[in-house]
Amino acid sequence: MSRFDTPVVVTRGDAEGPLVVLLHGRGSRETEIIGLADALPRGLSYAAVRAPIAEHGGFAWFANRGIGRPVAESLRATMDWFRLWLDGIAPPGRPVILVGFSGGAAFAGGLLLDEPARFAGAAILYGTLPFEAGVPTDAARLAGVPVFVAQGDHDQVIPRELLDRTWRYLTVESGAAAIARRDQVGHGIARDALAALAGWLIERAALPARQGGPAPAPAHGEALPGDLPDRAGPHPDASTTITHQ
Repeated sequence: MSRFDTPVVVTRGDAEGPLVVLLHGRGSRETEIIGLADALPRGLSYAAVRAPIAEHGGFAWFANRGIGRPVAESLRATMDWFRLWLDGIAPPGRPVILVGFSGGAAFAGGLLLDEPARFAGAAILYGTLPFEAGVPTDAARLAGVPVFVAQGDHDQVIPRELLDRTWRYLTVESGAAAIARRDQVGHGIARDALAALAGWLIERAALPARQGGPAPAPAHGEALPGDLPDRAGPHPDASTTITHQ
């Protein structure tokens, strides 16, 4: 499995349910982030994966050229390694949702941006997307993809510039179906954010896998299911970032 060892994984929950992959932060490990599963919905399958790069008594997903700024070659190598593992346990048809914290959020973001149709959603918790690290961040790259974003107003770990850029991209530029929140915390998961994440996961698990990307919208004048009549007049404006629209 490339130049890295076989992933170390701890699991909880229903082995047959939609798979939620928990990705820990830099310097942490899988046995710490698996504890999130205790506060998240039952009926899902949880897998916490250990990052492949040993660092300062813990593990990291990629080499850094600065906080929140992955080295492109390192990120590519670990994403390819991760995908080999993932495709072995979650073949097409099984929904996969990524939940990443801090450095794990950047890794989750890289995976999602690299292949949006592979995932049923991603939660980017208290971290930045891997900008300028070899993955696409063009406009509408994540059109229709469910994304949950949580940030701390008092985060002193991730540079504010990167947090703000991540917020703007995911809630406006990417076209994602984003649920986003900021809480009065530092670099840690707020209790209310964890409760909101649990609700978001329940909604995601009820949706079919997005293999092959979202279904195309009917063309203007095309009949909708149930033979609804054509709508008179121009189409209304609608946001891609407000889920209920």
